[in-house]
Amino acid sequence: MKEAEFLSALRTLPLHEGAQGLRDDCALIEFGEETLIFNHDVMTQSTHFRPNADRADVAWKLVAINLSDLASKGAEPIGVLLGHMLGEDDRRFLEGLREALAAFSVPLMGGDTVSAPGPSTYGITAIGRATCRPVPTRMGAQVGDALFVTGTLGRAMLGFEGGTEHLEAFNRPRPLLTEGRTLAPHVTAMMDVSDGLLIDVFRMAEASNVSISVDTSSVPVAASKRADECMRWGDDYELLFTLPPDSQPPVQATLVGRIEPCGFAPLVLDGHPIVNADGLGYQHR
Repeated sequence: MKEAEFLSALRTLPLHEGAQGLRDDCALIEFGEETLIFNHDVMTQSTHFRPNADRADVAWKLVAINLSDLASKGAEPIGVLLGHMLGEDDRRFLEGLREALAAFSVPLMGGDTVSAPGPSTYGITAIGRATCRPVPTRMGAQVGDALFVTGTLGRAMLGFEGGTEHLEAFNRPRPLLTEGRTLAPHVTAMMDVSDGLLIDVFRMAEASNVSISVDTSSVPVAASKRADECMRWGDDYELLFTLPPDSQPPVQATLVGRIEPCGFAPLVLDGHPIVNADGLGYQHR
């Protein structure tokens, strides 16, 4: 099954109301006066990292990408649960894990270890608490809102290709936790850019039942001659968010688009309607 097909099938199962219909990256659970936020991401060899990758970098990135989803909710991390497959330089993995947990002030809460044949696979469940309500999701974009993105896109792609200037962007991304908490009270919708700007804009539009118009010439990219690739490659973990008309972002960000009434195309790219997400970014086949 393709990823989209599998997700559609999952939506037919009994779902907790906090799962938000599996249309967002995180589950929101009301617990007393708190809203707890749960996210789980997996990384596997040859799909998310090279077989010869430094396992310390793999551990760091595993923590970072999960915390990035919490950042998109404006959440304060509480802790993480680890799923670890033994066998590939476990000591280096532990070293990188220690560095990441210390860097982001996040404790390990538990998890599980396994030993099995096949490519190395690791997973983390990140748990956070909301710092404002309502908690931002990708489903709240409103007609007339402005679309912004933080940072510069394509740095991870260049780092993956060996560019020393951007190597850390691929190996050791940093979740924008502070920026997410600053933005949360102001945005109408927010998500992180993990699979590529264009496909994530498409997903936000579908989830919010709107169309989103993007001006590609305004998108900040790390390589101007490869702008299209920078917008599709992914792994940047910047924040994509919408603000009401005439609002100014409280963090450094670039205006890249506008929210329009729902048409037949979720994404309008430089005036051209895009009705299918294929080719817009990374998808599991």
